Amino acid sequence: MKHTLRRFFCLAGATLIAVGVQAEKFTAGGISFEGPNGWQTQKPSSSMRKAQFVVKGKDGKTAEVVFFHFGPGAAGGVQANVQRWLGQFKEPTDKLKAKISDETIDGTKVTYVTAEGTFMKGPPFGGSKVPVPDSGLLGAIIDGKQGAVFIKTTGPKAIVKSAEKALKAMINMALKKK
Repeated sequence: MKHTLRRFFCLAGATLIAVGVQAEKFTAGGISFEGPNGWQTQKPSSSMRKAQFVVKGKDGKTAEVVFFHFGPGAAGGVQANVQRWLGQFKEPTDKLKAKISDETIDGTKVTYVTAEGTFMKGPPFGGSKVPVPDSGLLGAIIDGKQGAVFIKTTGPKAIVKSAEKALKAMINMALKKK
């Protein structure tokens, strides 16, 4: 009995360790990512999401980071997605302090998008929306060989801003080891 319990707890511990490691690393569009320290892995809330994280602020509030990949040529391209993301705010685009920039990492183009305003939280294509003031958006669109990988961070603007360095480092690491 004693050996059976010991074996059970060893196997259970090994399983928990394996699950923890697998939850931190994932692939989207043929690119391998590793979630930054401090980000909590969540089970994706929809089949469209390849990975999902929560970033906690010091005040207990959270921001959400989600990864999407739809395949080559799918989802309408960079400009369509940037406009769709900015359109999820209550304010008109010219009032969002939106910034769009491109970067090339080891030959792969990455488009970054930031904005601040009242985010209309809810399903992106219809359904009821809840206005969330003082929100931020940090998006990245990676022009991958297997189609674009879309990364979207939304939540309180201070938390979104605090996640920027880790998100960019994660993308940089993923593209340099591909």
